[in-house]
Amino acid sequence: MFGVEQVNYDDFAKLEIRVAEVKEVEKIPGKSKIVKGIIDLGEEKRQVIIGGAEFYQPEDLIGRRVIVLTNLETRTIGGIESNAMLLAADLNGKPFWLTVNEDVPLGTKIK
Repeated sequence: MFGVEQVNYDDFAKLEIRVAEVKEVEKIPGKSKIVKGIIDLGEEKRQVIIGGAEFYQPEDLIGRRVIVLTNLETRTIGGIESNAMLLAADLNGKPFWLTVNEDVPLGTKIK
């Protein structure tokens, strides 16, 4: 199956995946492929680094409901701390952000 190692259900169950909304996006001086964002998870907001800045303007991302991995360990990218990861389909290096079609409350867990 796609040549990727399979994981068991217990490994998958460790992932905390939730619905969030991108609230703020700003360019990072000297960086062309990433931006700094603030996402709203309903009960908290987090700072994240968002890739794909060469394909999207900051205003294209604000207000989008996205699917986010929230329990990934904090990582510093481009000198900025990122406290979650937006999930995306990747087509030739361009991210297409995963989302929901319904008006699902922020923070809703994905199973």
